[in-house]
Amino acid sequence: MNVSIIAIGDELLIGQVIDTNSGDIARHMAPAGWKVNDVQVVADSPQAIKSAIARAFETSDVVLTTGGLGPTKDDITKQVMCEIFGGEMKESPEVLANVMEVMEKRGLKLNDLTAAQAIVPTSCKVIQNRVGTAPIMWFEKGSKVLVAMPGVPFETREMFTSEVFPMLCRRFKTDVNISHRTMMVCDISESLLATKLDEWENALPPYLHLAYLPKPGLIRLRLDGQHRDKDMLEMEMDRQYAKLRELTGEHFLADGDLTPAEILLNALAEHGLSLATAESCTGGNIAHMITSVPGSSVAMKGGVVAYSNEVKHALLDVDNDTLARFGAVSIPVVEQMSKGACNACRADIGIATSGIAGPGGGSAEKPVGTVCIAVSTPKFTISHTYHFPGDRQRVIDRASTTGLIMAVKAVRELQAANDAPA
Repeated sequence: MNVSIIAIGDELLIGQVIDTNSGDIARHMAPAGWKVNDVQVVADSPQAIKSAIARAFETSDVVLTTGGLGPTKDDITKQVMCEIFGGEMKESPEVLANVMEVMEKRGLKLNDLTAAQAIVPTSCKVIQNRVGTAPIMWFEKGSKVLVAMPGVPFETREMFTSEVFPMLCRRFKTDVNISHRTMMVCDISESLLATKLDEWENALPPYLHLAYLPKPGLIRLRLDGQHRDKDMLEMEMDRQYAKLRELTGEHFLADGDLTPAEILLNALAEHGLSLATAESCTGGNIAHMITSVPGSSVAMKGGVVAYSNEVKHALLDVDNDTLARFGAVSIPVVEQMSKGACNACRADIGIATSGIAGPGGGSAEKPVGTVCIAVSTPKFTISHTYHFPGDRQRVIDRASTTGLIMAVKAVRELQAANDAPA
């Protein structure tokens, strides 16, 4: 099914707000075989919105708009939809009741502007917004559908996944079966991986396709398949995925579309291990990535953001002589930090980082992007010095991802050592 997305709002065009809705929508639809033809970002202008919708309907069966449904004067989407699809603007008692309920749950008083959210075109089918006051509107034009959604990301994400997309799937049924297999790989460039998989990829049946989805320090491989014969599709998907896993070899990290934090937490839970972090240059980002995963408290004991040498010594027991001799950004220091994190939090596994994220602070010996990372286990400690390119945030992100992946490998190595015969 072909889809066009239109993001409406002056704030998007001037860069004041980033359009995250389009990406969220596309990622949710892709596994079901729905394809986004294009994404347009347009101003809060009647003519701009009308022109964008006309262009979208030329190539797509479904048009999704986000934004322009608020209670202020610059939010004009409802009126424009009324002009395109006909009908009149009229207050809906059902929408008003929903708006009042949402406001009451938030402990807010209803004012005239918010109450005006209940005025909608009579030509639309309203989908009640359970998490916001802007109603979602479903319009039909011949065989085509337009759904107007709010611009607030969490409202769009929640309502699109729970209500709008299921309705679209029922409206546009298909007899084609969709199947996916996803794996995460690491420690290899996208180009080298593509070369490694070239012969296998060229031999794939025409109804299967491999997608490369790289992130800093990680590549997600997604094998997609579409066929009317479900049993045949699943059998071939399993066979080809097994070959793909074999070809990725030592670069294979995990099955499934998982974050490094999720992969690590799964590994820790599997072996009954706990975790602590000691972060300098990453400033708590690793701990944040871990604790963003629901259920992380099963394994995560705690973390220390040890930015200064004084804190490294006082809380993580890093030796002052080691700091003076090697400097804070060094392998001896991060190894002591990772062990100190385990001791301070009484954890089995410790991750530590210390580096120069920039833009200043670098030297010829230790340029910006230099990061030392260590992971301690009850039996051994692994460590490495990396040189990450990019700006400050990119260095922090790369160091965080790398630290998590190092910890996954350390947990697996620890378990292999435990399982080895004495």
